[in-house]
Amino acid sequence: MRGQRALGSVETRSLVGALEAADVMAKTADVVLASLNYVGSGIVAAVVEGDVAAVKAAVESGAAAAGKIAEVVAVHVIPRPAAEVRELL
Repeated sequence: MRGQRALGSVETRSLVGALEAADVMAKTADVVLASLNYVGSGIVAAVVEGDVAAVKAAVESGAAAAGKIAEVVAVHVIPRPAAEVRELL
């Protein structure tokens, strides 16, 4: 992937909620599922990568869908993450 691609994440307090968010994000826009991270205390983060507009649209849709079945803990989009941030994923 190119270094200028955006990252977006939806954190939920449920694996099922994170899976729902990941599914909806992948279907909503031209994004790629980068990872599904088990944060701890029941929190799971679904992370996608793509162009900024696509990631923003995907994250908004994913958070809305996940919010119907689980608690959404956090939603975030990083337009141009630094290389060091990318390495953490």
